[in-house]
Amino acid sequence: MSCLGDGRIDQTTTVIEASSGSTAVSEAYFAQMLGLPFVAVMPRSTAQSKIDMIELYRGQTHFVDSAPEMHDAAVKLSADTGGYFMDQFTYAERATDWRGNNNIAESIFSQMAQEPFPVPHTLVMSAGTGGTSATLGRYIRYKGHDTRLMVVDPENSVFYDSYMTRDPHLTGTHSNRIEGIGRPRVEKSFQPGVIDRMMQVPDGASVATILWLEKLIGRKAGGSTGTNLWGALQVAGEMVRDGQQGSIVTLMCDSGERYLHTYYDPAWVSRVLGDISPWSERLESWL
Repeated sequence: MSCLGDGRIDQTTTVIEASSGSTAVSEAYFAQMLGLPFVAVMPRSTAQSKIDMIELYRGQTHFVDSAPEMHDAAVKLSADTGGYFMDQFTYAERATDWRGNNNIAESIFSQMAQEPFPVPHTLVMSAGTGGTSATLGRYIRYKGHDTRLMVVDPENSVFYDSYMTRDPHLTGTHSNRIEGIGRPRVEKSFQPGVIDRMMQVPDGASVATILWLEKLIGRKAGGSTGTNLWGALQVAGEMVRDGQQGSIVTLMCDSGERYLHTYYDPAWVSRVLGDISPWSERLESWL
């Protein structure tokens, strides 16, 4: 995207993003406001409701067979069309002022200020680009809070293995089944140095957790929220075991209404994830 000499935006430039859906929906919305064409490069397995939202905002979709192909396809598409590749996976960690200015970390600590345990024992967050976890970890250190950041990672993602081995060059060959988080390569926005702990969460556990959550609060959440909540529950169990008190904070990432034909469809779950009853039974035992 470029500006003309009189300040107007050059509306011949196509905005391109590699995204499994949620970021692309937002970018399609703003591209429409600016009068810019928008193309989202995404896996064919992306939830249809996200595709519908992108198209609602007059965006287009360019499908690849698997997540590992997204980045290179977006680079090629931008070169072929003269478009501008937003590249969220490179720039997400610097897109916000992690020192404050109402970023997500500052909002969390502000909202917790009146709680019995205002400084959380642990923040639990999954990583897609790695931008949110980078902001959280940097803010915790900048403010000197006695809070640990635990990043949870789904199956088929290399973030966990990279963190454990300290190898920033790992790559994978499979698409994630929990949309919006986890990556088949270590993205530049992923900042392991500000993370205190990582946990790998089975995909079946993530989906079982959002189904369990719906029974508790009557609200549907997306799969990445299930990954976050599963991790938070594990931390809670450890704290109870060790006789500790404190608060645990995690995030609800998006609405489950986007996943009615996947995570909330028993036939899809059985076909793609298999039997999730062991995780469901474990969650039910905590009620």
